[in-house]
This record gives sequence, structure tokens and C-alpha cells, in this order.
Amino acid sequence: MEKKPLHIINGDSLAESVAALDLPGQQIIWREMLCEGPTTQEVGSDDFIEIRSNFLQDYYGISAQDYQEKFVSELKKLAELEDYDHIILWFEFDLFCHVNVLATISFLTDKKNNTPFYLVCSKKLKGDKKLTALSQLSEKQLLKHYQKKILLIENDLEVANLMWELYCGKNPNLLKRQITTITNFEYLSSCIRAHVERFPNTVTGINSLEKNILQLIEKYEIHNFTQLLGYALEYQGYYGYSDLQMKRILEKLSIFYAAEGDKIKLTEKGHLVLDGKKNFYRELKNDDIFGGSKMYDFLYDPEVHQLLKL
Repeated sequence: MEKKPLHIINGDSLAESVAALDLPGQQIIWREMLCEGPTTQEVGSDDFIEIRSNFLQDYYGISAQDYQEKFVSELKKLAELEDYDHIILWFEFDLFCHVNVLATISFLTDKKNNTPFYLVCSKKLKGDKKLTALSQLSEKQLLKHYQKKILLIENDLEVANLMWELYCGKNPNLLKRQITTITNFEYLSSCIRAHVERFPNTVTGINSLEKNILQLIEKYEIHNFTQLLGYALEYQGYYGYSDLQMKRILEKLSIFYAAEGDKIKLTEKGHLVLDGKKNFYRELKNDDIFGGSKMYDFLYDPEVHQLLKL
């Protein structure tokens, strides 16, 4: 039997675009958001499935049955597949996708898989004016990205496994030290920087993404929550959060803004936090976890770009 490529694709939207290319091989869709909530290193283990199911149920109302059907079933299918001769990873440039791709590589290499890996990731190709998500490309553009796919060498896979291990660990400073590591993951360093800045600022108690959202309210004429959500998603940089995730962040930040007439405006607290005049750490503190680290167990010092353990 002729062996074919295995395509592992982050999310249903991109999977539809890839399917339209009519490429040879089988598709597996990766439906997880491992950039948020607790993780364990052994992807697909009973502990992993339990803590992820609990997190998604508690924070997003996603049932354990839905998780089994949408993610665990694909993972089992992935573990059983054998008749392919190379693996193509279709993942975006952002933190959301990069944490997922680290977990994917960890899962596959843990199976002692020596199959070659290729990465199709958003990048500016000749003629492109800006960085665009793969799912937003035309068929012609997406095919060009596929044709320019990047072979991941042994060092890339080793680094990916190490970074997943560190992400699942309790000390994000160890992951931060990997920022300067050179790999064929063009945006990995930017994603680690974005991750480090998800911890609360030493001065204000809000993180970089939260500050950016409040600055959008200050800068633009925003008339309602739906419009605010649109701006927050459009201008989030390297995070790649979905609307579900962003809605939760906007609800958390609701002490800093309010509707006044037909406009969303900063409250007094919003001005205080943006001006760096008050620290809202205690008011915002919750149980959020990134991998193996509790969000509010660390503070990010922007002056020296360091994480401080509390």
C-alpha cells in the first residue's frame, strides 16, 4: 500500500480550507486550547484528559462527552494511524497554536515515531504585504504555503519537547530562558515572550493583553460589547485567543470600563490602572493556570523583563 502524508490541523476552520486543497493523505483535527488552563506533560493520559475535561467544563461549559468526541477521539485515531510516511503540522503563528503544536509533537515523538515532520505556518511569502492567518488565506495562497512547508530537524523536535515539558512545569522562568533558542519555528520566541507577559504586571496587576484591551477602549470609539470584542480579537498580537477566551477576559476586566450612552468608556479604575497609579492585583486575583503555573503566583517586571515568584 502506498504511504501518504498525515495532516494534523489546528481547528475546524483551517481544516475546511486544507480539505479544499484536495491534498493526498489523512486529516486529524486538533481541537484544544492548551495555552489556557492546567496541563500535564503526558498528552492523552488519564490525568491529562481528566484535568482538561474539568477545566473546559468549569470555565467554558464544554461537557466531558463533547471533549471526548471532539478531541480525545481524534487523539486516539492519531495514536492508531500507521500508514503514512511524513507528518504535516498546520498551525498558526500565535501562542494558541504554538502551545498546541508543542503538545502535538510531544504526543507523537513519545510514541517513538521517527517519521519526518513538516510545518506549515503563517509567514510572509514573496508578494505578501502582511502576516495573515492560514485560515484566512485564499486556496492559491494556502497552497503556496504548503509548497513552502518547513522540514523540522531533530533539534527542532528536541526543543519542542523541552518547551512542552517546561510549559507544563511550575517555573515559567525556565521556559523564558529558551527565548533565544534558534529553531525552525519562526515565531516561537515571540510566542514565549507573549506567554511571559501574561503574568500580572508588578506595578498594575494587569497583564500586557489586558492593558492592550483597555488602551483600545481609550483610543477608539467603541459603542458596545460586541464591537469591543471585535477590536480585542483583531488587535491581540501573538496570542491568537478565540472569541470564547476573549469574552472571559473582557468580563474579568469589566471593573475598568462601562457603557456611557452609546459608548464604552474607561471607569475611574480604568484610568488609574492605565496610568500606573494603582495596583489591582488583589482585586483581580483568581485561580487561572497556564500549563503548570498559576497566573497569580508570579509577577512580570517590564523594566528587567523578569518573572518574580510570589
